[in-house]
Amino acid sequence: MLIKVRGWQPFDGESLLDDVGVVLDDVVPAEEALEDHALRLRGHLMQLVAIAVAAEAGRKDPEAEQLIERARRLRTEAMPGDHFQAVGHLRRMAWSVNELHERLGAIKCLREVA
Repeated sequence: MLIKVRGWQPFDGESLLDDVGVVLDDVVPAEEALEDHALRLRGHLMQLVAIAVAAEAGRKDPEAEQLIERARRLRTEAMPGDHFQAVGHLRRMAWSVNELHERLGAIKCLREVA
């Protein structure tokens, strides 16, 4: 239990939106930054899914359930080796983060949604 408490990170909506914005920007992320972006987006997906599960969002809202399943699937997919395919994968993850974040705010599972 202590290990989980020490590893807990509070929800940071601002950081989430910053990471989504960087990946969805018109400027393609540099190849050396792709893994870092993927790690942060996977973290956001994991945290949003955990919030959704704790709030039973999937049971209350069919759209949330679909977004949760998509987030779980994307989070586990391997990063493609090709740079542009990897960017496409990152952008799918970023859209998933953004959509799940917005949906959880709309159904009152999150207090702050920008």
